[in-house]
Amino acid sequence: MTDIPAKAPENCDSMIEVRVGVDATDRELVALLEKRFGYMRAAARIKPTRDAVRDEERKASVINAAVADATARGVPGDVIGDIWERLVEGSIAYEMIEWERIRAR
Repeated sequence: MTDIPAKAPENCDSMIEVRVGVDATDRELVALLEKRFGYMRAAARIKPTRDAVRDEERKASVINAAVADATARGVPGDVIGDIWERLVEGSIAYEMIEWERIRAR
């Protein structure tokens, strides 16, 4: 990490500034993912059965919404679709583990 403040992408004039911005953004993304996985823990606590953890209709809805949002923002939808596929599958796996852990007490 560096003490150089992150600039907006359009204000970067060097690769050092770009990398500072990317690193700062990555830290923000991890913080947001921490929050998202907190919601997965809440879902594991709330869902009454293990079978309720996997919801293919909801999975498709989440991925489609992310792709649509990305496309509207000018970000490659296919890339976001791939990322969200992995994110949602990882979230489901995590939620399954949490569902089991909560009920093993």
